[in-house]
Amino acid sequence: MSRQLRLVFLVTALIVLAGAGGWLAASSLLPYEYHGQELRPPQPVADFTLTAAGDRRVSLSQFRGKLVLLYFGYTFCPDVCPTTLAELGRGLRKMGDRAADIQVIVITVDPERDTPARLAEYVGHFDPTFIGLTGAAEQIAAVAQGLGIHYQKREGTAASGYLVDHTASVLALDRTGALRLLFPFGAPGEEIAEDLRRLLDER
Repeated sequence: MSRQLRLVFLVTALIVLAGAGGWLAASSLLPYEYHGQELRPPQPVADFTLTAAGDRRVSLSQFRGKLVLLYFGYTFCPDVCPTTLAELGRGLRKMGDRAADIQVIVITVDPERDTPARLAEYVGHFDPTFIGLTGAAEQIAAVAQGLGIHYQKREGTAASGYLVDHTASVLALDRTGALRLLFPFGAPGEEIAEDLRRLLDER
């Protein structure tokens, strides 16, 4: 290979590398695109207090400074709830030590059957840090309505007596307590974890 030809190859290679470096630098400056649905602007969430196992009163405001994942479901749910909670548990385990800055709260839409003890046992199967909350039917209805959550009992549709149709989204609150993201049913744990890391990195 002649000296002139080697010089042409070298210059071409440098141009390609410079272009790749410029693309990488530019891509790192692009805004992060969340996997979940981002709410702009973030929505304030009113504080509420419900009951956990041992008749312990738990308020949303207790977790200010952490990310909070809210999910409305119930222990007799045949498929949607266990699938969602399994993915949340998987996502949390992918966070490593940073999982300590995240709290998953499951609020029942079936207070008639879901006692605090039953809820605690159920959510604990997915992750021991999950908290299950219940309360009077009117309390839960008020919290759900404030967050745009819908649910309705369907009589005589299951061996357990009835099922409850309910919103299947997971609500992600940032450290300030504002609603930032909605994860749809089926969101994989890996994507949830990636979004949570981004929220935790915010200052």
